[in-house]
Amino acid sequence: MLYENVKNLAFKKGVSIYRVERDLNLSNGVIGKWNTSKPSAENLKKVADYFNVSVEELMEKSDKEV
Repeated sequence: MLYENVKNLAFKKGVSIYRVERDLNLSNGVIGKWNTSKPSAENLKKVADYFNVSVEELMEKSDKEV
């Protein structure tokens, strides 16, 4: 869910997950690992800010688009 939300936001912004990680100085592949592990609060906030959404919106489990 979280990874899918980030992936959708990246697609809408026209950037790759790799680009998001690079822009935010995150480890390569860290966002992809969010399918199976929880991100740190700091990284979650960085990604939410990058896409100009709240952490709650980023983590939202819903059928609607993020």
